[in-house]
Amino acid sequence: MTTQIVVPPMGESVSEATVAKWLKKVGDAVRMDEPLVELETDKVTLEVNATASGTISEIKVPQGGNVGVGAVLGLIQEGAASVSAPTATATTSAPVQKPPAAANTSAKPASDAQTQGASVMPAARKAAEDRGLNPYDIPGSGKGSRVTKEDVASYTPQAKPAPKPAPAARAPQQPSGPRSNADREERVRMTRLRQRIAERLKDAQNTAAMLTTFNEVDMSGVMALRAQHKETFEKKYGAKLGFMSFFVKAAILALKEIPSVNAEIDGEDLVYKNYYDIGVAVGTPQGLVVPVVRDADKLNFAEIEKKIGDLGKRAKDGKLSMDDLTGGTFTITNGGTYGSLMSTPILNPPQSGILGMHAIKERAVVVDGKVEARPMMYLALTYDHRIIDGREAVTFLVRIKECIEDPERLLIGV
Repeated sequence: MTTQIVVPPMGESVSEATVAKWLKKVGDAVRMDEPLVELETDKVTLEVNATASGTISEIKVPQGGNVGVGAVLGLIQEGAASVSAPTATATTSAPVQKPPAAANTSAKPASDAQTQGASVMPAARKAAEDRGLNPYDIPGSGKGSRVTKEDVASYTPQAKPAPKPAPAARAPQQPSGPRSNADREERVRMTRLRQRIAERLKDAQNTAAMLTTFNEVDMSGVMALRAQHKETFEKKYGAKLGFMSFFVKAAILALKEIPSVNAEIDGEDLVYKNYYDIGVAVGTPQGLVVPVVRDADKLNFAEIEKKIGDLGKRAKDGKLSMDDLTGGTFTITNGGTYGSLMSTPILNPPQSGILGMHAIKERAVVVDGKVEARPMMYLALTYDHRIIDGREAVTFLVRIKECIEDPERLLIGV
């Protein structure tokens, strides 16, 4: 009996995906529920599992092919049946096309890597691209010989022999034409996630009347409170007490006071949200994603820290679901984790506001008439001026500043 490997429903507004990589090759034995292939959508990477045990008898769509919901990716022959070579379907399926000028002599076609059974983790693929390496040249040490990010980091490409110097008496040859950059450049197709990020950010710039207002906050109070209770907090709740939970709590208090920052424009209507789903931007090897902490106003500090930690881990492992990324009424992004001192974040449509946190640096400030060194952080609020006035934006940011500088306010909600 033959079982089809079918593209499952991928969530609302997602109708197409790209075959990122096959985890099995033709002839491999598979078990029920074992991951077979990874699909990349414009939001997440998802795995398609086997619905029956048997042997991969045919791969219909190779790596790089585009597929829709319900498309047949391949076939599983139940039992130890004989396998056939991939049919012409795999050849005729539309792989990602690359211009000839970008050809790299070291790169292998996706179908060739598939035939060899090579498997590269998404983080490893990105790390290899950053180093200008072909990930399929790197030996894999992961499960099923998968190439991991650590394999890329420890891989040393074989050095090419240096060219022999030309005889001294020989006159140098003049180039016959313009020098080609083909041997100095590599053209790589953007992932669906990167394309979606680019599309959404450009749409935000084209649609919203974006403006950014700044302030600075003294982190002394939060840092002292955190240092005093972090060990007890971690022992009791099994989660580290970070800064993000303070900013989430402060943002919710400010959103309740300035509801327009928690609203969005829908045609000619303003939609005010009476719930607080806070998006927390997370950097991943594939790009920036914004998983959502649902009903954050109903969570305590420990629940917020646990939720953010879980979402961040699953984001970096490529395990987020569509539901984790949809919705959201307001976003917080922390460029300070990468050392950013100040930036102007871009709105996450259709939201009307995004808070940017930055690096904590000791600066000389005047306190009670005296100059002191204090741990200071710049805050940035980018907002849609079509719905939020400047007075509201400034007031919103001041409220966050007040809550962070006097964190006891967060406990009594003032």
